[in-house]
Amino acid sequence: MSVIETTSPHLRVSAAKASKTEPESTRIQAPEALVDDHFFWTYTEEPHRSRRQAIIKAHPEVTKLCGPEPLTKWVVLGVVSLQLTCAYLLRNTSMLDWRFLVTAYVIGATCNQNLFLAIHEISHNLAFRSPFANRLLAIFANLPIGLPYSAAFRPYHLTHHKSLGVTGLDTDLPTAVEAFFLNSLLGKTFFCTFQILFYAVRPMFIYSPPFTYIHLMNVSVEIAFDYLFSQLCGTYQPIFYFLMSSFLAGSLHPCAGHFIAEHYFFSNVEAGGTESLTQLKNGEKTKKPHPLDSLPPPETYSYYGPLNILTYNVGLHNEHHDFPAIPWTKLHKLHEIASDFYEPLPCHRSWVWVIYTFILDKNVGPWCRVKREQGGRIVGGGKKGDKTTGQGTGRGGEGISAASAGPAGEEGDGWKESEIQC
Repeated sequence: MSVIETTSPHLRVSAAKASKTEPESTRIQAPEALVDDHFFWTYTEEPHRSRRQAIIKAHPEVTKLCGPEPLTKWVVLGVVSLQLTCAYLLRNTSMLDWRFLVTAYVIGATCNQNLFLAIHEISHNLAFRSPFANRLLAIFANLPIGLPYSAAFRPYHLTHHKSLGVTGLDTDLPTAVEAFFLNSLLGKTFFCTFQILFYAVRPMFIYSPPFTYIHLMNVSVEIAFDYLFSQLCGTYQPIFYFLMSSFLAGSLHPCAGHFIAEHYFFSNVEAGGTESLTQLKNGEKTKKPHPLDSLPPPETYSYYGPLNILTYNVGLHNEHHDFPAIPWTKLHKLHEIASDFYEPLPCHRSWVWVIYTFILDKNVGPWCRVKREQGGRIVGGGKKGDKTTGQGTGRGGEGISAASAGPAGEEGDGWKESEIQC
């Protein structure tokens, strides 16, 4: 495995003590795995914390953008109402009827993707100042999804922010076994078609946050709603509509492109397609050699296209990871203020292109993720590991080490949300 030499990289040690014998390279050998590992392993810390600090130093006014967005609750109310209306109107329509299928794909999948991302936004407490009010709104947004999801999503997602790329903690990462079996045309097609199932099932094989009263409330409300709504309609057909909408939302749907676009690196695609805004402004539409090519590949990509209107601006993903406390309505303003930081970064121009290229281009696939073995912490607590080995509850061959789970004395929630706030 090749090693790329750079100037003394470092790993931030707020969550783990750095090794004294750490080699001076950004790429490291993968830990032992069940299959040959082709991920890009690095010792460097994730890029968002350091860029956030640099942006605040250069543009301190960005901190004024932080805080809840009152518009979110009204958008959620409108989208939930639209989905309930569609489900009710289709109550006597067969699942195989073209009207059912077209409505589920065009309206239902788009609405449920919007609700997935509403829950994503609400998980950062960006709808209300009260954390409990945010939890309740997330449970409400969950209703047309068909299955309880919002309570389980939050700890995994906040850990993804705190532990970007950390194996055994970041459940957004594919495992080596997944990548091994899916790294082909058919495998990548299967992954893109059923990716919502991968995102739903994979976390259970990595680690398990505690089951709280919020989880119980989420499950109870969703089951009660599904039953009562089906009784109102006189059939379970509306529930099938909700489930079909959720499946299609995470399948071969334009808005589903954000799942892949956010953190899979496309720097090996020979035809280009992820040029920075700076390159596009200068008329550089083809990939050319660049001094930064010798550095680790990008870990996060943004997308600035029109589908952001339907998805809470989740396409502005570098901006979101840099400042999770800034709501969706102000991410474009953040980009405008700190354009000197964001415009040189590679970005996607089309989520449809992302899906198409991911499937058909042999230079991009499930191995195209940056991983690190240490750093970060679990958010929301978790089961404690073996005191002798220090190994946590990670499963599927990607255990949580004592180092990656955080320093002694920081069990439980592991960290405070204020650490990623402005």
